[in-house]
Amino acid sequence: MISFVLEVEDLADTRFAISPIHETVLSLRVLREPGLHALHLPWRRAVLGQLDTAATELLRCLVGPDRGLPDFLTPRPTVFAATFEDELAVVRRTAPDVVRRDVLAVYPRGPLPDNLRPLTAADDTPVLALRNTICDHLQRLWDTAIEPSWQQMRLVLEADMTYRARQLAVGGARLLFADMHQNLRWRDGVLHIDKMIGRHRVVVSGRGLLLVPSVFAHKPAPPVSPDEPPVLSYPCRGVATLWAPTPTPDPTALTSLLGAPRARLLGLLDEPLPTVEIARRLTVTPSAVSQHLRVLHATGLVTRARHGRHVLYRRSHLGDQLAAVPSRADTPVTSRQGYH
Repeated sequence: MISFVLEVEDLADTRFAISPIHETVLSLRVLREPGLHALHLPWRRAVLGQLDTAATELLRCLVGPDRGLPDFLTPRPTVFAATFEDELAVVRRTAPDVVRRDVLAVYPRGPLPDNLRPLTAADDTPVLALRNTICDHLQRLWDTAIEPSWQQMRLVLEADMTYRARQLAVGGARLLFADMHQNLRWRDGVLHIDKMIGRHRVVVSGRGLLLVPSVFAHKPAPPVSPDEPPVLSYPCRGVATLWAPTPTPDPTALTSLLGAPRARLLGLLDEPLPTVEIARRLTVTPSAVSQHLRVLHATGLVTRARHGRHVLYRRSHLGDQLAAVPSRADTPVTSRQGYH
């Protein structure tokens, strides 16, 4: 069991962060033991064939026999949402003795895998080379397997933080931790984390507890070493929705929402058009088109800009999403040849 002793000031300084490198490193458990992570099997199948075999084997070896991970790979975030590159730069600066200590800590009872044997060298050079190789592989894992889905992941992570913030506001720390995971227990100012490799008690002592929701964590994951700053990765809510296929849009739904005239008008505006041209194409009066355009513009579904004597309209990014069409980059409305 690992315990965090939290005083009043520590509770006041408890906060959340999103960490791309935490997600990347925790995903190694999914690559190594797919049976523990059935929800991520679609992700695993999609990315495994894209990864270099030798790199994958080395990264898998970083997961110890008890599923522990070296602490130096998941530095405590210093800002709410750091970039992966900034966090990886911290890992690249890790001292050789810390790399040795943290890897050996997750292999407490047996020999190291051959891929990690350079850590046993007395010279620091092989350790530094291995550290840099691990970082290079993590960069490729991020580029290949995490970054393409990062925006969807971040939405799930932020939704969990919103839920947790409400739990804290309604019921304090007790409710905040109540349904985070069955291995967590909050009692008398101490957060107990059961079924851990370590057996130690950390007095937070004014440093605050940092909570990092994770889509890849299958249980709470504090640092293995008691000397690390207090941070807790935990499984976030809503992971089951992450890899679900996007439902096919119902073509009648937009009409039901906006009404047939406005739905038809919104579908037409994938290019900038003036009111008179829209009216001509829809065979209605310009005044009727203007009335619908005012509503669509007021709700943010279309943008407008003046060009010469005409005002040109087209769908906004929000309108693209509602109409279920590929999004365009947000660029100023320009004239289309023939409409002046």
